[in-house]
Amino acid sequence: MATAPRSEDDDMPAEIDFSKGTRGKFAKPGTTLKLPVYLDADVEAYLTARASARGVDVDQLVNELLKKDIELIEAAG
Repeated sequence: MATAPRSEDDDMPAEIDFSKGTRGKFAKPGTTLKLPVYLDADVEAYLTARASARGVDVDQLVNELLKKDIELIEAAG
């Protein structure tokens, strides 16, 4: 089995060969990707405390805050 030449910054091991792979084999049409969002520790702690005090999940609180920010941005437009 021949392997493709590797560049120095390629982090894929040389012994892995995708030459017989099928692109999209496991893809499902219409699937949406949920992006992970990483918060600074202090921001996460604050939002977690606020969400807990309101009795809601953090994602619900963050969505409410972001929607308000979007409204302000659009209004200032």
